[in-house]
Amino acid sequence: MLLIRSALAYLALIAAILALLPGTAGLGAAAVSLAVILGWRDMRLVPKVVFLVAGFALAFALGRDPGMIAAAAENMSRLAGLVLAVMLLSSVLGRTSDLQRISASLFGGRPRVRYLSLAFGTAMVSIPLNFGSVAVVGSVVGERIRSNGDSPSTRNATRAVLRGFGVSPTFSPLSISVVLTLTLLPGLGSLQLLMLTIPFSIVLLFSGLIWCEPEPESEIELVKVEVFGASATSRATTRSGVSDTGLAPWFRFCALILAICAGVFLLSHQFQLSYAYAVTLSCMGAVIGARLLAWSRRTNPPLVSMANVSNELAIVGGSAFIGAVISAAVLGQISGDLNVPDWLWPVLAAAVPWVFFIAGLGGVNPIVIGTLAGGILGAVWPENALVGLGFAMVTGWGITAFGTPFAANALIMERLTGYKAVDASLRWSLSLALSGLTVASALAAGLTLVLA
Repeated sequence: MLLIRSALAYLALIAAILALLPGTAGLGAAAVSLAVILGWRDMRLVPKVVFLVAGFALAFALGRDPGMIAAAAENMSRLAGLVLAVMLLSSVLGRTSDLQRISASLFGGRPRVRYLSLAFGTAMVSIPLNFGSVAVVGSVVGERIRSNGDSPSTRNATRAVLRGFGVSPTFSPLSISVVLTLTLLPGLGSLQLLMLTIPFSIVLLFSGLIWCEPEPESEIELVKVEVFGASATSRATTRSGVSDTGLAPWFRFCALILAICAGVFLLSHQFQLSYAYAVTLSCMGAVIGARLLAWSRRTNPPLVSMANVSNELAIVGGSAFIGAVISAAVLGQISGDLNVPDWLWPVLAAAVPWVFFIAGLGGVNPIVIGTLAGGILGAVWPENALVGLGFAMVTGWGITAFGTPFAANALIMERLTGYKAVDASLRWSLSLALSGLTVASALAAGLTLVLA
């Protein structure tokens, strides 16, 4: 059964890669649905609910307008393929020794430098690895706790990792939040959105310094001694020719990220491919390149199993289908211009980040809120002010990712460090989250007010 589920996931991925051929969207959607159904017994509650709602959306479309189904299936196949491509890239990169060296190098310096190093380092690693970044960097924090026990430095490190990953839905060109937003708001350009969200993410991470614990001088000296000892060991290893150290792993990793992002923007702008399709192709280019490099070195790593991706396929594929049906249904109800007062659009834009966060506190996955916000509001939003809605969606998504205890990254860190998710995410970062939400709401409302 596991082999069949993995084969269906790969079939959905291949269908997404060959999306320009006729009939592949239906094939991909069917493969995703079968993979979810076969993995139903192992799935969590939220993915099951999302997929069941997608089933009701299918029934609604059949009764209302069967023409909706083709576009919804295309949306479903495209975004499911994107998630599979990013997960495959994460698995391939997770095998490299560079990541271990990068994550270990982040835990050095004085408290402020260490916090920023961990936060920005995790954010960078999360671009291609998604949740894998939390596992890679978080394991270093967990090892520090097991060696020296709980301390302000380990609690600050946990804050940094969670916040660093949390901003990735806001600024990462490969994140599902950015891709879903651009898919549901087709009039919004990727560069237009990222030029606003990247500065917001940088300021948010720097602001996190305000909400960190002071560290005793004795602990700072202990960290310095440990880092010095690790550096000496690394230098000795380098002289023996066993491994690389210093900046080389960072250069290689950043070069890979830049190559993938450049491929995305080239495919989406120069060749006019959809943003989700461009991300899928660019990620798969990196995966195939890594496979060819491994073969050139006379190694043959095993094929990554895709048997346990039913939760992701149900959430992403189901939400994509729901969003497409909602958008089509809303557009079908609109006849002429909406008689909506101008002041309502900024108010709605200001409310969107808070809706993400409040729903996240209740355990609702951000992709569900993103689907509803993009599917309903995106269909009626003023064309010139789409960036206000898009900004509200991705900033609300990111703050929810680090500030709510039910987010997947918080649960991963709880397993690695022993810190309860409700403490590490909610209690330790509540002030930062509320401040970020306030600023995000004000900026989203201001953009909408000026541009609408």
